[in-house]
Amino acid sequence: MDFGLMIIGDEILNGRHTDAHFAFVKQALLQRGLRLAWVEYVADVRSEIVARLQRSFVAGLPVLVTGGIGATPDDHTRQSAAMALGVELQMHEGAAHLLNTVVAARLNETDLNSAVQQQRLQMAMFPAGADMIPNPYNQVAGFSIREHYFFPGFPVMAHPMMEWVLETHYQKEFFKEQHAMHSAMVYGLQESQLTPLMIATESNFVGVQTFSLPKVGESRYSIELGVKASGDACALIDEAWQQLCQQVLALDGEITHNENI
Repeated sequence: MDFGLMIIGDEILNGRHTDAHFAFVKQALLQRGLRLAWVEYVADVRSEIVARLQRSFVAGLPVLVTGGIGATPDDHTRQSAAMALGVELQMHEGAAHLLNTVVAARLNETDLNSAVQQQRLQMAMFPAGADMIPNPYNQVAGFSIREHYFFPGFPVMAHPMMEWVLETHYQKEFFKEQHAMHSAMVYGLQESQLTPLMIATESNFVGVQTFSLPKVGESRYSIELGVKASGDACALIDEAWQQLCQQVLALDGEITHNENI
């Protein structure tokens, strides 16, 4: 099963913070037999977020969205999700209750109607129809709607929340579809020489995909060459890979880091 990842925040795009979500999500999905189909980085611009969400809501994939669900003026994700769906923001009773409980227990505030608390409660305003995602770090919930899952930008909060979503909503999809890949480094050949071999491999082994990535700027020119497959095509991948490697060797190419030859 494939997922999308949308990372929202100027601090990522301008380099003030290093993105920690991509590597985590990729690994978390891989460990469960799921795949990351795409990743997008989006600025804290409401019109941009709305446009990206409108597109992803109709694409049919579950999407993990991080960032911008706070209550400060530069947080636009909650409002953008509502606008993209054409619904209003509504106070989520469960999320509001958690916020009130946290304030009463941890901050020793007794006036839950104060202006400060009312501002905090903006974080419990979700698009109409959204469900709550629990946040074990500080109880400030995220939300989900239409298989889009919205998390804080902070990895210490977002990552356990993402794992909760996967375990709660997608456990039946774990390892449901098989994926396989082989790759190796090829020396002594150009991509133009490998391309006909790649085309032939995909033609002869339906469902098997090839890929290549030149390594430039190194002392010795090389190309990472590989094959990948999903589902029933995984049964073909070993034969396809062995044949492709034999063809590379027949052109006097050199293959390293390859356990299949």
